[in-house]
Amino acid sequence: MCSGQGAAGRPIVMGMSNTGLIREALAAGDGVVRLAPCWVPRAFLMPGGRLKLDPRDLYALGAHRGGIDERWFASTTNADNGPGTPWDEGLSYLEIDGRRVLFREAIEELGDMFLGAEVMREQGGWNLLCKFFDNLGPIPHHMHQRDEHAARVGRKGKPEAYYFPPQYNVKENNFPYTFMGLNPGTSKEDVKRCLERWNEGDNGILYLSRAYKLEVGTGWQIDAGILHAPGSLVTYEPQVNSDVFAMFQSLVEGRPVPRELLVKDVPAEHHEDLEYIIGMLDWEANVDPEFEKKRKIRPVPVKDPGEMAEQGYEERWVVYGTRLYSAKELRVYPGRSVVIRDGAAYGLIVVQGYGLIGELEVETPTLIRYGQMTKDELFVTAEAARNGVRVTNRSSAEDLVMLKHFGPGNPEAEGLVRGS
Repeated sequence: MCSGQGAAGRPIVMGMSNTGLIREALAAGDGVVRLAPCWVPRAFLMPGGRLKLDPRDLYALGAHRGGIDERWFASTTNADNGPGTPWDEGLSYLEIDGRRVLFREAIEELGDMFLGAEVMREQGGWNLLCKFFDNLGPIPHHMHQRDEHAARVGRKGKPEAYYFPPQYNVKENNFPYTFMGLNPGTSKEDVKRCLERWNEGDNGILYLSRAYKLEVGTGWQIDAGILHAPGSLVTYEPQVNSDVFAMFQSLVEGRPVPRELLVKDVPAEHHEDLEYIIGMLDWEANVDPEFEKKRKIRPVPVKDPGEMAEQGYEERWVVYGTRLYSAKELRVYPGRSVVIRDGAAYGLIVVQGYGLIGELEVETPTLIRYGQMTKDELFVTAEAARNGVRVTNRSSAEDLVMLKHFGPGNPEAEGLVRGS
């Protein structure tokens, strides 16, 4: 056995004893394990300062790496941030008694115990990336490749969904609107002319799109191949575990976007091939005149609201409509305790209040230093989820609220798949 340090400067256990450490964590929490905060910077964006990371640490990795504007949950996916990226950036750590091991290693070593044998057999691992992202202003208009195009650079395509949690959005920041898709009637030649003007300042891509005012407590489904420029609300984002993208906007808030970010996940032989680049778009989905009707998500109760209220809680689906991922918001009323059962393993982040989840204490932090451990993020194994986890709100005045993210094939979400 040997020890090392990760990106956050915390002790990591490496070696033959890791399986024992993972089993120890599973036993201590009766199938529920604690995860450390996983912070990710983006050099081309400006952090919004609402993720509870201490303002002194927004540039903890250096100004050249960019501000920290994302927190990833239960992640087994490396962040693709180019040269200088630490080897474990984007990877979550399981922690017990000050010792850490990669959550990805835990899945690789004991995936059947975490996800269940059927999921491991069908999926081969935890095929989900979920995060908060928080920016002062908008993200450049961009898309994530579909499977067929991502595969050409050895990656997976990336559909994603958004939910805007009220607890993190008491302030909207500079631009709480998101441009999505393209205006009906837009032609591929229109987009081509924008890309040809990349080095002339603003290439005008947003003139071809429509901005939607973001509504706290709702969300959106954005399939791969759809252009979008997320606005400045803190966003909870379940997605396929991939970090592929192509920026289509050359200037955002006066800051140039390097053309390298347009072709980051494009085969080298197509870097100057605008027909190929535009061909990565799902054209019909982008120009769909019913874009909002088909893609905006409003929460729906998991079961009868009166029945849940009587038991002391309420739970809503906040992300649904696809078999690739889903998410719930669970709210337990002050002083109440309830056993919650789910059909699959899930990660969770507590966004309000304090109490117990199974055997583990949870609390919503006020201010987090980079590298500091918190008690707001957990992972619940498939067996524990099916057996039921007791959630206890220890406050007599405040709700205990958490967001729960599920990977592919959650059987409970099947009835909400669009078109089913």
